[in-house]
Parts: sequence; structure tokens; C-alpha cells
Amino acid sequence: MPVIAVANPKGGVGKSTLATNVAGWLARQGHAVMLGDLDRQHSARGWLGLRPPQLPPIRGWEVLDGGDTVRLPKGTTHAVIDTPAGLHGKRLDAVMKLADKLLIPLQPSPFDMAATQAFLRTLAEHKRAERLQVGLVAMRVKEHTHATEHLHEWLDTLQRPLLAHLRDTQNYVHLAARGLTLWDVAPGRVERDLAQWQPILDWLSE
Repeated sequence: MPVIAVANPKGGVGKSTLATNVAGWLARQGHAVMLGDLDRQHSARGWLGLRPPQLPPIRGWEVLDGGDTVRLPKGTTHAVIDTPAGLHGKRLDAVMKLADKLLIPLQPSPFDMAATQAFLRTLAEHKRAERLQVGLVAMRVKEHTHATEHLHEWLDTLQRPLLAHLRDTQNYVHLAARGLTLWDVAPGRVERDLAQWQPILDWLSE
């Protein structure tokens, strides 16, 4: 079963936005999707509670033993895991053990780039690094700004693929507030955003 994790130890980089939209795309393809939420803020779990019942279903994982144990709902074919800020130690080990692919969102700021570079070093040193496919996604990007130029210069120093730039738009905010994703509304409303997502979808489909 494919398991896609979304992770970056820095908070506020867009992990839940990325995770919910990946789950929404998989559900729209007809897969039985589970969206797991490891974040203490439970943003993804709260989003699931807002999702209209007539849309392609996305389930959360089943919580057992008073919250100490979780398991996949029966019939799950694809899993997406939204991880917390400060991911390290045993929780990172658990994510690395489960995930086939890891999406790392970051924003074009010096703080995000420093945190992401440190995280990439941690991943490279992990014993399960060789089996994990890693892709970077730039979030809330404003084209033709100094911040975006610095991001490109920094990315040139890495040996990890940048899958896509996702623009700074209120579309994601408005959709999240209603439990929706880009694939739950008329394509004409989010045409530019869907085009930006295509390289991510191609990578996930490999």
C-alpha cells in the first residue's frame, strides 16, 4: 500500500495544505484514502470533520487504547500522513518505517531553507534513507521576488528534486475552511493551481 508522508520539522510551512490536497486527489481517483494526523494541532483531523459527506471519502485512522494506538481503517488502499513540527527521534523513525514517499514543503525564507537543509541531512543519515523517495515543494511562492530568487539559488546547491512551486493564493485557505481540495471544485476556478500541481501528481504516480 502506498504511504505518502508530508514532513518538515519547521512549523507553518504548509504541511497540512499539502497533505489534505494529496489525499483529496487520491480520493478523486477512486482510492480508499486514509489521512493520518500526527500533529498536536490536529489540523488535518479538523479538516476531515469539515469535509462534506457527498464528496469522495477520506477517512482518518482509528484510535485505540485511549489514544495510544492507531490503525488503518479496513479497506484502505492509500495513506497520507501529516506530521508535526519538530519531527525527530522515535516519531521520525516511525514515519521513515511507514512511508514510501516523503514530500517536504518549504517557503522561500532563510529560516525555512535552514530548517529544511538540516532535515535533509538528518534524512540522509537515517538507516532507511535509501528506500525513501523525497521531493521538495515550494509553498506560497511569489514570483519575481528576491525571496524566490534566493530560494532558486539555494535549491541549485541541493541534490534533491524540486517538484513544484505552489503560488501564494487564498484558494487554499478558502477551500480548507470548507473541508475541500482543489479537486472538489470546478476546475475553472482553480485552473492555475491545478497546473502547478501536475508535476507533484506525476511524481506521486511513478
